[in-house]
Amino acid sequence: MARFDAELTALDSGAVVQGNRWARERGVVGISALLFIASAVATVYWCRSMSGSMAMPGGWTMSMAWMRMSEQSLLGAAASFGGMWVVMMVAMMLPSLMPMLLRYRGSVRGPNEIRLGRLTGLAGAGYIFVWAFFGAVVYPLGLILTAAEMRWLALARSVPIVTGVVLLLAGCVQFTAWKARQLGHCRNAPACGPSPDARSAWQHGVRLGVRCSLCCFGFMMVLLATGVMDLGAMAVVTAAITVERLSPRPQYAARAAGVVIIAAGVLVIARALGAA
Repeated sequence: MARFDAELTALDSGAVVQGNRWARERGVVGISALLFIASAVATVYWCRSMSGSMAMPGGWTMSMAWMRMSEQSLLGAAASFGGMWVVMMVAMMLPSLMPMLLRYRGSVRGPNEIRLGRLTGLAGAGYIFVWAFFGAVVYPLGLILTAAEMRWLALARSVPIVTGVVLLLAGCVQFTAWKARQLGHCRNAPACGPSPDARSAWQHGVRLGVRCSLCCFGFMMVLLATGVMDLGAMAVVTAAITVERLSPRPQYAARAAGVVIIAAGVLVIARALGAA
């Protein structure tokens, strides 16, 4: 009986600690939820405002993300894409980033809540900076590929097949030891750097971003291949990334996503061959 009472007391204490932790982090969770909602709404608005597309040989359509408006300069188009990309990444990655930020806050917590908020913000900014850099690399490559597709008819006709092949490759990546290793690095990243200061907070966020971008490389290829402004593709990729990060069995989640991606690739190739 005494042992049962002791165990019950321990459980109650654990529940109190957990409850106090969530109460303590209620502010940052609330701010993150508002940021997620705002970024998601902005992404939907941005994508719908640029929902037009150009029919291309081979039965596919080219996204407006790679096209300049008549009055836009190249720099203006790049800035527009960059803004859209960053907002989209915040909406897609914040659900899986939050547990890592909460762990970081727990490891550097001190009596100064304002300082803690600044460090958390810097860590999050470092994380998003990596994804912004990824977008800065993607945009010129997208412009080059778009120009080539509009110039060479044979290349344009092959895009549906290439898209299917990219999906197959991205799905196969989900079953590799490399993917499992990157997912493990991402899920088990150190809680913080050597010292809780502004520099280490930024560096910690950058490291998280690099690990996350490597882990999500296959998913990003899926998003870019199927249409960077496709809201359905964004939602599916966001869900897959979040499940991978939060699932108690991440390997199974990664492989299940791989099966879905491979099946989508086979379907895309089959449709392309049937339309040829």
